[in-house]
Amino acid sequence: MNVSYFLIIVIAVVGMVVQARLQSVFRKYSRVAFPGGFTGKDVAEKMLRDHGIYDVKVVATRGHLTDHYNPSTRTVNLSESVYASASIAAAAVAAHECGHAVQHAMGYAPLRLRSALVPIIQFSSSLSTWVIILGIVLLNSFPAIFWVGIAMIAASALFSIVTLPVEYNASNRALAWLENSGVLAPEQMRGATVSLRWAARTYLVAALSAIATLLYYLGFARDND
Repeated sequence: MNVSYFLIIVIAVVGMVVQARLQSVFRKYSRVAFPGGFTGKDVAEKMLRDHGIYDVKVVATRGHLTDHYNPSTRTVNLSESVYASASIAAAAVAAHECGHAVQHAMGYAPLRLRSALVPIIQFSSSLSTWVIILGIVLLNSFPAIFWVGIAMIAASALFSIVTLPVEYNASNRALAWLENSGVLAPEQMRGATVSLRWAARTYLVAALSAIATLLYYLGFARDND
Protein backbone atom coordinates (compact mmCIF):
# COMPACT_ATOMS: atom_id res chain seq x y z
CA MET A 1 0.00 0.00 0.00
CA ASN A 2 1.24 3.50 -0.89
CA VAL A 3 2.57 5.19 2.27
CA SER A 4 0.71 8.45 1.61
CA TYR A 5 -2.53 6.50 1.01
CA PHE A 6 -2.01 4.77 4.36
CA LEU A 7 -1.46 8.19 5.97
CA ILE A 8 -4.72 9.47 4.50
CA ILE A 9 -6.61 6.57 6.10
CA VAL A 10 -4.89 7.03 9.47
CA ILE A 11 -5.47 10.79 9.47
CA ALA A 12 -9.12 10.29 8.50
CA VAL A 13 -9.59 7.97 11.49
CA VAL A 14 -7.79 10.41 13.79
CA GLY A 15 -9.96 13.20 12.41
CA MET A 16 -13.14 11.33 13.30
CA VAL A 17 -11.80 10.69 16.82
CA VAL A 18 -10.87 14.36 17.27
CA GLN A 19 -14.25 15.53 15.95
CA ALA A 20 -16.08 13.14 18.26
CA ARG A 21 -13.99 14.32 21.20
CA LEU A 22 -14.67 17.96 20.32
CA GLN A 23 -18.41 17.30 20.25
CA SER A 24 -18.15 15.53 23.62
CA VAL A 25 -16.15 18.37 25.18
CA PHE A 26 -18.53 20.99 23.81
CA ARG A 27 -21.55 19.13 25.19
CA LYS A 28 -19.86 18.79 28.59
CA TYR A 29 -18.97 22.45 28.98
CA SER A 30 -22.23 23.59 27.42
CA ARG A 31 -23.77 22.36 30.65
CA VAL A 32 -21.42 24.46 32.81
CA ALA A 33 -22.97 27.87 33.41
CA PHE A 34 -21.01 31.03 32.69
CA PRO A 35 -20.68 33.37 35.72
CA GLY A 36 -23.23 36.18 35.73
CA GLY A 37 -25.31 34.55 33.01
CA PHE A 38 -23.29 36.05 30.14
CA THR A 39 -24.32 34.59 26.80
CA GLY A 40 -21.95 34.02 23.90
CA LYS A 41 -23.23 37.28 22.41
CA ASP A 42 -22.49 39.16 25.66
CA VAL A 43 -18.98 37.72 25.88
CA ALA A 44 -18.23 38.60 22.26
CA GLU A 45 -19.44 42.18 22.61
CA LYS A 46 -17.45 42.68 25.82
CA MET A 47 -14.24 41.29 24.32
CA LEU A 48 -14.62 43.54 21.28
CA ARG A 49 -15.19 46.61 23.47
CA ASP A 50 -12.24 45.74 25.70
CA HIS A 51 -10.05 45.73 22.58
CA GLY A 52 -11.45 49.04 21.35
CA ILE A 53 -13.30 47.45 18.42
CA TYR A 54 -16.66 49.12 17.80
CA ASP A 55 -17.20 48.55 14.07
CA VAL A 56 -17.75 44.77 14.30
CA LYS A 57 -21.25 43.38 14.82
CA VAL A 58 -22.09 40.15 16.64
CA VAL A 59 -24.83 38.26 14.81
CA ALA A 60 -26.50 34.85 15.03
CA THR A 61 -26.10 32.23 12.30
CA ARG A 62 -27.83 28.90 11.77
CA GLY A 63 -26.25 25.54 12.52
CA HIS A 64 -24.13 23.91 15.20
CA LEU A 65 -20.50 24.99 15.61
CA THR A 66 -20.80 27.10 12.45
CA ASP A 67 -19.19 30.05 14.23
CA HIS A 68 -16.87 32.25 12.20
CA TYR A 69 -15.57 35.77 11.74
CA ASN A 70 -16.17 37.39 8.37
CA PRO A 71 -13.57 40.10 7.68
CA SER A 72 -15.37 41.34 4.57
CA THR A 73 -18.61 42.14 6.45
CA ARG A 74 -16.85 42.72 9.78
CA THR A 75 -19.22 40.41 11.63
CA VAL A 76 -18.69 37.81 14.34
CA ASN A 77 -21.16 35.08 13.40
CA LEU A 78 -22.17 32.86 16.31
CA SER A 79 -24.11 29.63 15.90
CA GLU A 80 -27.43 29.07 17.61
CA SER A 81 -25.77 26.89 20.26
CA VAL A 82 -23.37 29.71 21.15
CA TYR A 83 -25.13 33.04 20.54
CA ALA A 84 -27.80 32.73 23.25
CA SER A 85 -26.09 30.14 25.47
CA ALA A 86 -24.73 31.17 28.87
CA SER A 87 -22.11 28.45 29.19
CA ILE A 88 -18.34 28.07 29.41
CA ALA A 89 -18.23 26.42 25.98
CA ALA A 90 -20.21 29.26 24.39
CA ALA A 91 -17.95 31.85 26.01
CA ALA A 92 -14.82 30.10 24.73
CA VAL A 93 -16.11 29.86 21.16
CA ALA A 94 -17.36 33.45 21.14
CA ALA A 95 -14.05 34.73 22.47
CA HIS A 96 -12.16 32.68 19.85
CA GLU A 97 -14.12 34.26 16.99
CA CYS A 98 -13.50 37.68 18.48
CA GLY A 99 -9.82 36.74 18.48
CA HIS A 100 -10.07 36.82 14.69
CA ALA A 101 -11.64 40.28 14.84
CA VAL A 102 -8.70 41.42 16.97
CA GLN A 103 -6.30 39.89 14.43
CA HIS A 104 -8.06 41.81 11.66
CA ALA A 105 -7.91 45.07 13.58
CA MET A 106 -4.18 44.60 14.21
CA GLY A 107 -3.38 43.55 10.64
CA TYR A 108 -2.23 40.07 11.64
CA ALA A 109 -0.25 38.86 8.59
CA PRO A 110 -1.37 35.17 8.51
CA LEU A 111 -5.02 36.29 8.58
CA ARG A 112 -4.40 38.68 5.69
CA LEU A 113 -2.76 35.86 3.74
CA ARG A 114 -5.60 33.45 4.46
CA SER A 115 -8.18 36.04 3.40
CA ALA A 116 -6.29 36.59 0.14
CA LEU A 117 -6.33 32.84 -0.54
CA VAL A 118 -10.07 32.42 0.04
CA PRO A 119 -11.22 33.26 -3.54
CA ILE A 120 -8.61 30.87 -4.95
CA ILE A 121 -9.65 28.08 -2.59
CA GLN A 122 -13.36 28.58 -3.28
CA PHE A 123 -12.64 28.12 -6.99
CA SER A 124 -10.15 25.26 -6.76
CA SER A 125 -11.95 23.22 -4.08
CA SER A 126 -15.09 22.97 -6.23
CA LEU A 127 -13.17 21.75 -9.28
CA SER A 128 -10.05 19.96 -8.06
CA THR A 129 -11.63 16.49 -7.76
CA TRP A 130 -13.06 16.64 -11.28
CA VAL A 131 -9.82 18.00 -12.72
CA ILE A 132 -7.84 15.21 -11.03
CA ILE A 133 -10.22 12.54 -12.37
CA LEU A 134 -10.04 14.00 -15.87
CA GLY A 135 -6.27 14.25 -15.53
CA ILE A 136 -6.00 10.56 -14.61
CA VAL A 137 -8.16 9.54 -17.57
CA LEU A 138 -6.09 11.67 -19.95
CA LEU A 139 -2.76 11.18 -18.17
CA ASN A 140 -1.00 9.66 -21.18
CA SER A 141 -2.29 12.15 -23.74
CA PHE A 142 -2.72 15.39 -21.74
CA PRO A 143 -0.66 15.12 -18.52
CA ALA A 144 -0.87 18.89 -17.97
CA ILE A 145 -4.49 18.51 -16.82
CA PHE A 146 -3.41 16.21 -13.99
CA TRP A 147 -0.77 18.72 -12.88
CA VAL A 148 -3.37 21.49 -12.85
CA GLY A 149 -5.37 19.31 -10.45
CA ILE A 150 -2.30 18.79 -8.28
CA ALA A 151 -1.75 22.56 -8.23
CA MET A 152 -5.33 23.00 -6.96
CA ILE A 153 -4.75 20.43 -4.22
CA ALA A 154 -1.47 22.14 -3.33
CA ALA A 155 -3.35 25.43 -2.96
CA SER A 156 -5.78 23.75 -0.55
CA ALA A 157 -2.86 22.32 1.44
CA LEU A 158 -1.26 25.76 1.63
CA PHE A 159 -4.55 27.23 2.84
CA SER A 160 -4.79 24.59 5.57
CA ILE A 161 -1.23 25.28 6.69
CA VAL A 162 -1.77 29.05 6.77
CA THR A 163 -4.97 28.47 8.75
CA LEU A 164 -3.08 26.84 11.63
CA PRO A 165 -1.34 29.93 13.05
CA VAL A 166 -4.53 31.95 12.48
CA GLU A 167 -6.65 29.56 14.55
CA TYR A 168 -4.11 28.87 17.29
CA ASN A 169 -3.37 32.58 17.68
CA ALA A 170 -7.09 33.40 17.91
CA SER A 171 -7.48 30.78 20.66
CA ASN A 172 -4.49 32.16 22.54
CA ARG A 173 -5.92 35.68 22.33
CA ALA A 174 -9.29 34.41 23.54
CA LEU A 175 -7.84 32.53 26.50
CA ALA A 176 -5.60 35.46 27.48
CA TRP A 177 -8.57 37.81 27.47
CA LEU A 178 -10.84 35.40 29.38
CA GLU A 179 -8.18 35.08 32.07
CA ASN A 180 -6.92 38.67 32.24
CA SER A 181 -10.38 40.23 32.16
CA GLY A 182 -11.34 38.22 35.20
CA VAL A 183 -14.60 37.00 33.69
CA LEU A 184 -13.61 33.40 34.45
CA ALA A 185 -12.23 31.88 37.63
CA PRO A 186 -9.17 29.58 37.35
CA GLU A 187 -11.24 26.39 37.60
CA GLN A 188 -13.56 27.66 34.85
CA MET A 189 -10.62 28.57 32.64
CA ARG A 190 -9.78 24.88 32.38
CA GLY A 191 -13.08 24.21 30.60
CA ALA A 192 -12.52 27.05 28.17
CA THR A 193 -8.95 25.92 27.51
CA VAL A 194 -9.92 22.29 26.88
CA SER A 195 -12.73 23.38 24.52
CA LEU A 196 -10.49 25.58 22.39
CA ARG A 197 -7.56 23.16 22.34
CA TRP A 198 -9.74 20.38 20.93
CA ALA A 199 -11.24 22.77 18.39
CA ALA A 200 -7.72 23.74 17.27
CA ARG A 201 -6.79 20.09 16.78
CA THR A 202 -9.45 19.77 14.08
CA TYR A 203 -7.52 22.32 12.02
CA LEU A 204 -4.28 20.43 12.61
CA VAL A 205 -5.88 17.21 11.36
CA ALA A 206 -7.26 19.05 8.32
CA ALA A 207 -3.80 20.37 7.48
CA LEU A 208 -2.21 16.93 7.82
CA SER A 209 -4.95 15.42 5.65
CA ALA A 210 -4.40 18.03 2.93
CA ILE A 211 -0.64 17.42 2.96
CA ALA A 212 -1.09 13.63 2.82
CA THR A 213 -3.51 13.98 -0.11
CA LEU A 214 -1.01 16.14 -1.98
CA LEU A 215 1.78 13.62 -1.33
CA TYR A 216 -0.46 10.80 -2.56
CA TYR A 217 -1.09 12.45 -5.93
CA LEU A 218 2.55 13.48 -6.28
CA GLY A 219 3.46 9.83 -5.70
CA PHE A 220 0.86 8.76 -8.25
CA ALA A 221 2.39 11.14 -10.80
CA ARG A 222 5.86 9.79 -10.08
CA ASP A 223 4.76 6.16 -10.42
CA ASN A 224 3.07 6.87 -13.74
CA ASP A 225 5.82 9.03 -15.19
